[in-house]
Parts: sequence; structure tokens; C-alpha cells
Amino acid sequence: MIGYVTLGTNDMARAGRFYDELLAVMGAKRATETEKFVGWGNDPTKAMLLVIKPADGNKATVGNGVMVALAAKSKEEVDKVYKKAIALGAKDEGPVGPRGEGFYAGYFRDPDGNKLCAFFAG
Repeated sequence: MIGYVTLGTNDMARAGRFYDELLAVMGAKRATETEKFVGWGNDPTKAMLLVIKPADGNKATVGNGVMVALAAKSKEEVDKVYKKAIALGAKDEGPVGPRGEGFYAGYFRDPDGNKLCAFFAG
């Protein structure tokens, strides 16, 4: 149902480096790129994550209550994604671990302050 999610950035080069390395842990790579945005995915027919310069020309800001959840294939992949994010300069928003029955997740903010979650349900 979701085609893509966009996250605002004020530093496209920094955001590109961060997500190139982070999403590679999940097998994703750059799927589309222009001067205004970069998008990553595993399959061009599936959902993508994009970082984008705001269309209105204003500074990108973080949406309160907005979060992107990255579906991992295993708890081990959640651990790898979370650790990679922190190593790349992300800020911890809740370390990896169980969050109720059958849900395992780790939460972090990218260098622009956008909140993400790597999770495994099962």
C-alpha cells in the first residue's frame, strides 16, 4: 500500500552517505536520484525511502510524531541496522530489544533528526 516515504534533509550529501551505508545492511541500494532527492529500495515495485529537499524552499524540519519503520528479516538484522545507525552518527531513541510479544525493535534519529525504527515482528 505504501509507495514511498520522504524525509527532509538540509544536507543531501550527508544524508546520502548515511542512508547508503545504513540501508545496505538491509540489502537496499540507491534506486533513484536527482538534485532534489535520493531514493533507496530493494525492488523498484516495492516501497522506497527517499531523502528530499523541501519543495517549498524552506529549511527541512523534523515532523513531531512522524517515524519510518524499517522491516528487518530477523532480530539479528535489527541489531545490525541499529548498530550501524549509531556508528554512522545517529542518536539513540530506544535501544534494541523486545517491545511486547513478538515485536523486536531499535529506535534512532538520523543526522537530520528524523526518527526511524528497525523492527522484526515474529
